[in-house]
Amino acid sequence: MKRALKFLLCIALYGVCAVAYSAETRVIAEKLNFPWSVAELPEGGYLVTERGGKLVHVAENGTKQAVTLSIPDLYAEAQAGLFEVLLSPDFSRSRELVISYSCGTKHANNTCVIRGKLSLQQPYSVIETQNIFTALPKKDGAAHYGARMTWLGDGTLLVALGDGFVYREQAQLLDSHLGKVVRITRSGATPEDNPYTHTKAPQIFSYGHRNVQGLIYDKDRDAIWQHEHGPRGGDELNRIEKGANYGWPIATYGIDYTGAKVSPFVDLPGVKAPLYQWTPSLAPAGLALYEGDLLVAHLAGKRLQRLQMTAGHWELEGDYLQGLNQRLRAVYVGPSGRVLVLTDSNEGQLLEVIFE
Repeated sequence: MKRALKFLLCIALYGVCAVAYSAETRVIAEKLNFPWSVAELPEGGYLVTERGGKLVHVAENGTKQAVTLSIPDLYAEAQAGLFEVLLSPDFSRSRELVISYSCGTKHANNTCVIRGKLSLQQPYSVIETQNIFTALPKKDGAAHYGARMTWLGDGTLLVALGDGFVYREQAQLLDSHLGKVVRITRSGATPEDNPYTHTKAPQIFSYGHRNVQGLIYDKDRDAIWQHEHGPRGGDELNRIEKGANYGWPIATYGIDYTGAKVSPFVDLPGVKAPLYQWTPSLAPAGLALYEGDLLVAHLAGKRLQRLQMTAGHWELEGDYLQGLNQRLRAVYVGPSGRVLVLTDSNEGQLLEVIFE
């Protein structure tokens, strides 16, 4: 009720606008080393990935314990490292999970996904691991991996892949996984109804992406929501559709870091325009559904945003957590409905957010 009254007052005084609302936060755990993702376990507690390569179990009282995880081909440097941990839809029965990470070496690496099982008893370990996806081609450098994942209603897995930064032209090529969202089965096979099974990269589901940092399936709307970083400006929120081209780098609202144009076009025929875009860039880095709204964490923007759908369009409802003055790496809403946020630093925190 307070949010609604403030929003109506803002509109009355200034027209359409966003309000900086307040929300309470509770620290669950501290001193996490660049945490990247979090998953809530049905038996209680959380799994948190640290980009440097550790998987950590966090108890509700904040106690941390390392989870045994062996990834021999992990490459961790700059933006490269351990990324998302995602529980399977039937985790309570199967104990299966998937983990994305950067694999290879400094001069030959890309994004990989493994499947494994979490042990029943503590101290936890991930066992029976097997690779189910390796993005190709191998590339030089340690930037723009994407690596966010989500399960679709049919049990297939979407994996978001970055463009590798200096390889941005490959986002438009259908023989490369760079700059794509791919769809695979739980075992890593290519679904027969993927749109580009005739190509050298048959896992491709959509293309023309820069660096996807948010990806979630909305079962109530049967929609896939995604956001990605632009360069200077042009961060995008999209609805992902099978076979669609999202434009990078031939159409973008952003400009290059040098100030030069990436493209003279913000839109082109055959290209899906963003549903919402951030210019200047706030660097969205996490996406979750909460009571039908989208929650977006931001790195450069140092805030949590809540977007509401109004008349079929996403609109900014408000900004939160700006008082923390912290880069936010991820936002997550688990089965319990609690909103969790990870701050991005070598002294990172796992926070619970309580909206007024």
